[in-house]
Amino acid sequence: MNILKEVLKHEVFPALGCTEPIAVAYAASVAGKALEDDELRSIQITVDPGVYKNGLAVNVPNTNGERGNLIAGVLGALIKQPELKMEILKGSNQEFIQQAKQIIQAKQARIECDNSKTELYIEVSLESSAHTARAVTECGHTNLILVEKDGIPIFQKARSEHDNEDLPYKAALKQKRIAELIEQAEQIDAQDYAYLKQGIEMNLTISEAGKELHKVGYYLDDLMKKGFLVDDVFSSSKKLVASAADARMAGMSYPVMSSGGSGNQGVVAILVPYNVGKYFKIEEDRVIKSIAFSHLLNSYVKCYTGDLSPVCGCAIAAGVGAAAAIVYQQAGKDMEKIALAINNLISDLGGMLCDGAKAGCALKVVSSTDSAIRAAYMALNNHGITSLEGFIGKTAEETIHNLSRISEIGMAKVDDTMIEIMMQKNAE
Repeated sequence: MNILKEVLKHEVFPALGCTEPIAVAYAASVAGKALEDDELRSIQITVDPGVYKNGLAVNVPNTNGERGNLIAGVLGALIKQPELKMEILKGSNQEFIQQAKQIIQAKQARIECDNSKTELYIEVSLESSAHTARAVTECGHTNLILVEKDGIPIFQKARSEHDNEDLPYKAALKQKRIAELIEQAEQIDAQDYAYLKQGIEMNLTISEAGKELHKVGYYLDDLMKKGFLVDDVFSSSKKLVASAADARMAGMSYPVMSSGGSGNQGVVAILVPYNVGKYFKIEEDRVIKSIAFSHLLNSYVKCYTGDLSPVCGCAIAAGVGAAAAIVYQQAGKDMEKIALAINNLISDLGGMLCDGAKAGCALKVVSSTDSAIRAAYMALNNHGITSLEGFIGKTAEETIHNLSRISEIGMAKVDDTMIEIMMQKNAE
């Protein structure tokens, strides 16, 4: 199995908008297509806590500034173009937006959070005057496992009781050592090489668009102009990622190349190694391979912490990938330095909470970028946090495993509490 190809296929893809509401829209579009041309009467959406949290407050592209999973789901059901996958809202138009708003205002659309679901889970049930349809995705934003029409399956994927059985590359990835991930990255073929370059250009484009907004990227630039920040690799990298996240979270109609199934993780995992490599004039081949390594390592961390965990993935998992990628650019396959960089990043940001996708994510990608570059620089100079301190392990792999235990066991109640707080605010 070529794990790099599997990760790129399942987790590194263009996404128009925050990936959780878009995944809801995709599942709804599958169900909508099963209904064919019947008029939509009602829609019921059920999601896991992570999808619920991430889609609660974020702007959705091509909706005139609407927010949340519900509007995304209703639009997906009306668009009925599942072939667009995570760019499903390209099919949105003013007529669909008005219809979606009317359905929601008439209380014909509902969404609920199923706290029993521990993996990514989206179920969309539609009803027309004559038919019903249902679509379910699980353990992946577009990993469709069931489509029904009138209660009869028209597509069903066999599923084991084991987690991620539908995505066997995850089980294989989980067994790898980090050194083996570098070997995978170094064996990249021409097709994947070109795809990674496409991801760089895509994320640079959305970053440029985000500079128009008076948000985090704008104010970082203003701080540089006023002398509070130096115009160096730290500041330029932070401005680059902040502007991209600003654009995504504002619902601007630009796709982003994701990583680990997350657009903001794609921003960090791709643009930080790219910009640092450009600044230090690292040859393109080494930079592209470092980005491949960054994607693999981001995915590796998330195999342990979960796709949508209580801790911030764009800061921690993608930050780990970016920090290790920078070390690889400068020192090659020096596992001691790479391990130090990973430990430094996790020691710094390991407790950062995820409180859903929203404009404030731009602040977190800035923190991730700053930490990744610092972690890498310290590691390149043989300095880092060791197993004598805190939850840092004897190896980078052990540190990641320890982070997973803290996230899954120690923080088991965090998502419930976070969602309760967010729902109370919405009810006020």
